[in-house]
Amino acid sequence: MDIQEIVQRVVDEVKRNMNSPKNDIDQNKEETIYFPEERIKGIEKPHNAASIERAQSITPARIGIGRTGTRMLTTSYLQFLIDHAAAQDAVLRDVSDDFLQNMGLHKLETRANDMKSYLMDLDAGRKLSDEAIKYLEKNGEKGKDVQIIVCDGLSSSAVEANVVDLLPALIQGLKLKNISVAKPFFIKRARVWVQDEVAAIVNCDLVISLIGERPGLNTDESLSAYMIYRPTEKTVEADRTVISNIHKDGLTSVEAGAYLSDLIEQMLRAKCSGVTFARQRNVNM
Repeated sequence: MDIQEIVQRVVDEVKRNMNSPKNDIDQNKEETIYFPEERIKGIEKPHNAASIERAQSITPARIGIGRTGTRMLTTSYLQFLIDHAAAQDAVLRDVSDDFLQNMGLHKLETRANDMKSYLMDLDAGRKLSDEAIKYLEKNGEKGKDVQIIVCDGLSSSAVEANVVDLLPALIQGLKLKNISVAKPFFIKRARVWVQDEVAAIVNCDLVISLIGERPGLNTDESLSAYMIYRPTEKTVEADRTVISNIHKDGLTSVEAGAYLSDLIEQMLRAKCSGVTFARQRNVNM
C-alpha cells in the first residue's frame, strides 16, 4: 500500500466520523460553562489581609487578585477578558427593537449613519437626521414642562439594564408634582448635545437625556442623566446638570427616578440648570 492510499483512507475515515449521527449530536450540544462572578482573592497568606479586604470593600478595582510568576492568575485573566468583551459589546451592540417596542419608545436617529461616523464625528451624533426632525415637528408633544429622551450613547447595555425601572419612576415622580411630561422617545447613536435641538423643536422648559456612559471594566451598565433648562445657541457644558453612575451597584434605577424628579422640580422653580443652579441651591441651603 503506497502513501497516497494511506492518506485517502485517513481522509475517508475522518469524513465518516464528521458525518456520523453521534458527531452531529456532539456538535449541536451546547455546553454550559460556569464562571465565578465574585471577586478573586488570589494572595495566599498575605502580610496584611485586613488592608486588602478593606481596599476591596471600597472599590471595584482589581486589588489583591494575586499572580503566578509575572502573570495574572488564570481565573483573574479570564474575568478580565469577559469584562473587556462586555464593554466592547455595550458600545457596538444596538438597543434591541423588541426592548424599545416593549417600552413604547419611538426610535429616531442622528446624522451618524453608522458606528464609525458616530465615534469619529462628534457633531454627527449631536444633530438629528432630517427624518427625525420632520417626525418631531409633526408628532412631538409641544409646550410641556419636561421632555425625556433615552439615548444609547456609548452603552446599549446601560439603557436596557436601567430604563425599565428608571423611566416609569421618573415619569410617576414628575406627574405627582403636577409637572407636565411629553411622551419620551429614543434616539439612536446620540450624544448629549442632541437634547438642545430637541428642546428647540418641542419647545419644552427642561429636557433630560438618559444616556449610556462609556463602559469600563467594572461595569458596562452605567447610565447618566443630563438635564438642561431652556438651552440656546449659546449653551455650554457648564449649563448642564448631570447625575452619573446609575446602575445596580451605584445609584439604583428606582432611586434615580425619584431623585431626578425632585431635582427637576427644583430646576423648574429656579428656571436654570448647571453651575447657575448649583450656586442657587447652595445659597438656599
